[in-house]
Amino acid sequence: MTLLGTYRGNVRNDLGWLNSAGRPDPEAVFYRANLPRIGLDDVAAAATGVMCSVAVYLHDGDLISNLTFISGGTAGGTLTNQFAALYSGAGVLLAQSSDKTSEAWAADTAKTFALATAQRITKSGVYYAALSVAASTVPTLVGTVGAKPLLAGEGNLAQTSGSSLTATAPATIATPAFKRAVPLVVAT
Repeated sequence: MTLLGTYRGNVRNDLGWLNSAGRPDPEAVFYRANLPRIGLDDVAAAATGVMCSVAVYLHDGDLISNLTFISGGTAGGTLTNQFAALYSGAGVLLAQSSDKTSEAWAADTAKTFALATAQRITKSGVYYAALSVAASTVPTLVGTVGAKPLLAGEGNLAQTSGSSLTATAPATIATPAFKRAVPLVVAT
C-alpha cells in the first residue's frame, strides 16, 4: 500500500478534467474557490437579513482581499444591505466588506466584495466566507447542493446564522444551521 492507498493511477491525470472548467493558470491568477466551476446551478442564498457562510480551504501565506459571489437566475430586488465577511474556521470574524446598501445586483452577475482589511492566512485550513443580503427579493446564487455532515468532526459546507442583519457582520458565527444549498465563492 502507498500514500494513496490502493490507487495506482496518476492523480494529476485523473483530476485533469477539473482543469477543463475554465480555471485560469494558477501561476498567473491567484484565487481560491470552494467549488469547481462545473455542475453548478441556481441555489437559494438565505432569507433576507440572514447570513450564509460557506467553507473554503485557504493556504498558509494566502492574501485574501476580496470575496466574489455570483447571482443565479433571480436578481436582487429592493436591496437595502449587502456585505461579505471572512471568518476563521472557529467562526471568529476576521474582516468584512463595506455595506453595498442598495447597489443593484442583476441576475447572472458576479459581485465582488472588497474586505476592509486584507487577510494574510497564517495557517492552512477551512475558513468561512459569508454573505448577507437584506432585500425584498434576495438574489439566488450560483452553487450546488451538499449533504449534512456525516462523520464526527465534519463541518457544514454551507450554513446560515443570524437574523435581521443589516450593515455589520456578527463577531462570531453563532448557532450555525446546516444549509443544503452551497453557494460558490471565489476568494482573491
